[in-house]
Amino acid sequence: MTTYYTDGSASPNPGPGGFAVIRNLQPYILGSEDGETTNIRMEGKALIAALKDANGTPCVIYSDSEFWINVVTKWASGWEKRGWTKKGGEIKNLDIVRELYELYSNSQADLRWVRGHEGDEGNELADEWANRAREGERLAK
Repeated sequence: MTTYYTDGSASPNPGPGGFAVIRNLQPYILGSEDGETTNIRMEGKALIAALKDANGTPCVIYSDSEFWINVVTKWASGWEKRGWTKKGGEIKNLDIVRELYELYSNSQADLRWVRGHEGDEGNELADEWANRAREGERLAK
């Protein structure tokens, strides 16, 4: 089974951002955005990239973003039922929320939270490569 680790970075936050997908402990997908993005957006984009790569096959995806894991596993189904609204105001990053939820809903992914910056090899790699992506580094094809 394929294992993914994902992470996102923006510095300053908001500011230029990058994300990384580590597949089976190898840097696999990097992405970046210039301008004003956030860590949260980059974390979401990393999860989207991993789910797209998995393409419906069974996989485990590790993320240090409890927020995004909660979005897709707990909150998004209710938001969708209410026409993509929530009590208390707007849903931030709705474009990413909707895409991520649709991909997750049609996946065989097991999303798991991992504590960031605690020495987990895959998470440390994802963090390193997200920062490198933010700084403009790309993987050789």
